[in-house]
Amino acid sequence: MLTSHLGIRLILWLGESVPLPAPYEVMRAVDRVEVTSDAQNGDGFQISFLLSKNQPSDYSLLQGGLLDPPTRVVIAVLLGVMPQVLIDGIITHHQHAPSAEPGQSKLTVSGKDLSVMLDLEEKIDKHENQPDFAVATKLITAYKKYGLLPEVTLTTGVPLIVDLVPFQSHETDLQYIQRMARRNGFVFYIEPKTFLLNNAYWGPPKRSGVRQPALRLGPGPSANLKSIDFSLDALAPIGTEGKFVPPIGNTALPIPPLPSLRTPPLARRPVPALRTTITSDTANQDAGKAANTALASGMNAPEPVVGTGEIDTIRYGNVLRARKLVGVAGTGTSYDGDYYVRRVSHSISVGEYKQTFELGREGTGALKPRVTP
Repeated sequence: MLTSHLGIRLILWLGESVPLPAPYEVMRAVDRVEVTSDAQNGDGFQISFLLSKNQPSDYSLLQGGLLDPPTRVVIAVLLGVMPQVLIDGIITHHQHAPSAEPGQSKLTVSGKDLSVMLDLEEKIDKHENQPDFAVATKLITAYKKYGLLPEVTLTTGVPLIVDLVPFQSHETDLQYIQRMARRNGFVFYIEPKTFLLNNAYWGPPKRSGVRQPALRLGPGPSANLKSIDFSLDALAPIGTEGKFVPPIGNTALPIPPLPSLRTPPLARRPVPALRTTITSDTANQDAGKAANTALASGMNAPEPVVGTGEIDTIRYGNVLRARKLVGVAGTGTSYDGDYYVRRVSHSISVGEYKQTFELGREGTGALKPRVTP
């Protein structure tokens, strides 16, 4: 455990399969820790260590093997009463920068969250008579030794063997789980619940539930933002068109207009879609599957309103989490309100804890007059 003069403590666990608190000599060598939680590109980390030689020939941290890939790493911070795990991941990369100056040699280890363990082996497999949610649950459960707890949203429709056999062809389990998620308009990610336990979430983006403490732009005692900027991309939303052939008759029918899967809405004035795509794979689907394909196509389009900024962590007093909701206040009526947190980067060193973020939603204007909490 490493404590800064800000009262924030860094907690680091290391181990092959079941990590334990890092030895004192490892914690003493930590120079900087960076953790990024990204709803689109996945989660990762980087830890920089200052090296010293215990003998003329080599460095002690390189000799011990404790930081060798694929060591499992848990990074947490104690900010307040309860420790909060930022990432549970695997070391995948080393970068060694030796120096002739004493104490200036550096080892940087990088890695990804536990989803990397689902992405190591390509498979050829079939999943007969099973809906997508059952297949996702089965594949996730196979990695229970990493503390994965499946949180899977039910899907409708069972592909019968006489019609279609879902086939995993030269894909890793992660690739297949992600492909099933995309065709349902879902997301898949693994995030820490507590030490050594992780939620493996497969379902629609979480746009409901308890909001995180609000981000507030000053002045005033409740202000906790150092900076924030917004952009609006009118070409981001995408409308979809397509046709399907019902089982009775051979006449292709258009897919009717469908509500967005991004519910509940976060903005009062959604940005209308200027672009339209044609779903080419719905012609041989029934009405339900065609509608699901069209909805998924719209869900996979980026959100048009994006906010980026930096938090004053001490005044905020919390860890901002990606893939959850947060309110923004003090930026004006057009851009105040609730947002989906798309990315958070944590940068921690002695005397500094920096959090930067990226937010997104479908339009402008807050739905509520006040931001809570």
